[in-house]
Amino acid sequence: MTHKERFFATINREVIDRPASWFGLPVPAALPGLFKYFNVSTIEELKFKIDDDIFPVIVPYNNPPYNDIGCALNFRKDGDGGSQDERTLTAPGFFEDMTDVSRIEDFKWPDPHAHIDVVESLRRAKAISPEYVRMGIMWSAHFQDACAAFGMENALITMMAYPEMFQAVVDRIVDFYLKTNEVFYEATKGYLDAVLIGNDFGSQLSLMVSPDDLRQFIFPGTKKLVEQAKSYGLKVVHHSCGSIFPVIGDLFDLGVDVIHPIQALATDMNPEKLKETFPDKGAFFGGVDAQQLLVNGTPEQVKEAVHHLKSIFPTGLILSPSHEAVLPDIKPENLEAIFLANKE
Repeated sequence: MTHKERFFATINREVIDRPASWFGLPVPAALPGLFKYFNVSTIEELKFKIDDDIFPVIVPYNNPPYNDIGCALNFRKDGDGGSQDERTLTAPGFFEDMTDVSRIEDFKWPDPHAHIDVVESLRRAKAISPEYVRMGIMWSAHFQDACAAFGMENALITMMAYPEMFQAVVDRIVDFYLKTNEVFYEATKGYLDAVLIGNDFGSQLSLMVSPDDLRQFIFPGTKKLVEQAKSYGLKVVHHSCGSIFPVIGDLFDLGVDVIHPIQALATDMNPEKLKETFPDKGAFFGGVDAQQLLVNGTPEQVKEAVHHLKSIFPTGLILSPSHEAVLPDIKPENLEAIFLANKE
């Protein structure tokens, strides 16, 4: 099978030669160790070497010094908004003390046309061979951004005490991402296969808010983002860290094709339970524990875990670390073991 055929067959739960795989997104601090171990000089060379299936297309969003679509909305009241690794939800947000819906436009909402380089967008997508899956990394994290807009604690208070205000901010954030994504989708039309969107609404033990709160305030926006991507013929991967079992069915019903990730050690996220509960509804991503196993385990233990996952999900699971960010404390030999075991 080609890499692309393997990806689509995996998420459609069809017969495959082996599960599709994704190395993930190494953070900059992890790259020197990875390059040294795999004897390569670029992440592309590394992915070719391990025979990976999915190549990310990073949106060229110009907002110096970060140049990161995940940092497009800086709601922090004072000082720098921070890079992805430095952002905090505990800082006071722009809407911290506001309850008047009419003040939504007081915030200086960015114009995506002024920030997305459409020429570079197309170049990045076309640079990836059509043999591989080209996945746009969109994020579009309207729940997380709403929490940052007020500051986490104030956001959750506002959600309960002033629901119209909270919803208005969420809706305005969704509107921003719909416009932003449209610019990128139009620029790369015909050269993308899938997109990764997401919101972190799970902790290690449970959801951060109730399923009904997500259904009321967040999932209508998710539905719009999913439908927009589908209108361009794209498969949708939805990311949320943590324990999100109570709303996985909701996400599938919204049109999500793949849930990312199976966070192996989070409550109710064990692969056996997911396979039993969702035997023929959507697909999953991840499963190889990045909290303990890839950090402290051995390659043989990693291989054993991969074989176990493949026995549960002979199809319907894209193998990858249980978090998309590959951190410096993960052993390169353990990452290599994932891909070696997948071919065994």
